Amino acid sequence: MELNELTNASGEWLRGAGPESDIVISSRIRLARNLADFPFLSRATEADRSAIEQILQEAIASLMKNEKLDPNTLYLKVGEIDQLDRTFLVERQLISRELADATGARSVVIDPQEKYSVMVNEEDHVRLQVMQSGLNLQAAWEQVNRLDDLIEEHVVYAFSDRLGYLTACPTNVGTGIRVSVMLHLPALVITRQIEKVFKSLQKISLAVRGLYGEGSQAMGDFYQISNQITLGLTEEELIAKVADIVPVLIDYERQARDFLIRESHETLHDRVSRAFGILRTAQTISSEETMHLLSSVRMGLNLGLIGDLQIPTINKLFVHTQPAHLQKLTGNDLDSAARNIERASYLRKHLDGSKPNGPTQN
Repeated sequence: MELNELTNASGEWLRGAGPESDIVISSRIRLARNLADFPFLSRATEADRSAIEQILQEAIASLMKNEKLDPNTLYLKVGEIDQLDRTFLVERQLISRELADATGARSVVIDPQEKYSVMVNEEDHVRLQVMQSGLNLQAAWEQVNRLDDLIEEHVVYAFSDRLGYLTACPTNVGTGIRVSVMLHLPALVITRQIEKVFKSLQKISLAVRGLYGEGSQAMGDFYQISNQITLGLTEEELIAKVADIVPVLIDYERQARDFLIRESHETLHDRVSRAFGILRTAQTISSEETMHLLSSVRMGLNLGLIGDLQIPTINKLFVHTQPAHLQKLTGNDLDSAARNIERASYLRKHLDGSKPNGPTQN
């Protein structure tokens, strides 16, 4: 498998399938691990980093050879690919910005279906993540637990009987698990209830982040909800904590959508139709405006305000209209103005023929 084969594909988290997929984009579980015989990366030498990378590369190669991992699994040395490809992988949620922007020996392992990736030498020596479309935390946990066990057949993790898995950041010590669910919450934003929801989540030690994780903005009304600490609770308890709150958030969003349909139907229909019209006819459009308008269209599609269009198509457009994807798709380096023109062309091509549904009386 080659990196460029991912360009036209849609990864697992873009499928628009799985439970509650009208609101829940994806479920993700990440595990942080370190090798017992090496210092944390903040104290590691370049020789240490290279040795860690070599050990993990050999482990993955052995698992592929024995068909415990798909033989088409992609192994990339991130330091050897260019900036455009690194940004492309960030946009697909396969690596973090931290791994993309770091220096020295570092790698990523990518499943052909993009259900999982393994980052080597990010904040910790090893970071495994599994993504499932929709609300499916149990399936994500089973897969990442299996992947963790497979890798541990070839390496020795840093582990304390008293503390659990040892990690570079104290908040990850213990299980090393980060459980997160990405939700699309446009109605809560429109009705100005989103801040109240955030404050409630913070009171129960759940973090709220944007589309690309820590430090990122909530583009397109996408929010990631995750646990903040891992020490003192089991993996199952931490998964349950997030799994128990997500249905409540889904219910809040659906109530907000029902309110908009009931009390502001014409205004909502106009908002969706205008967004759809701009996306179908614009000659130049920025990434930020595209995300904002696609958010309205995705909500409108789920509410039956738009026909002849599928959720996977909209999900794909959220990612394929990002800067690195556009340049990979065209095969050209594009400055900001050229990207805006190419983005508009790409949107017109993929939305041509789709129509808003007529307003209904309520």
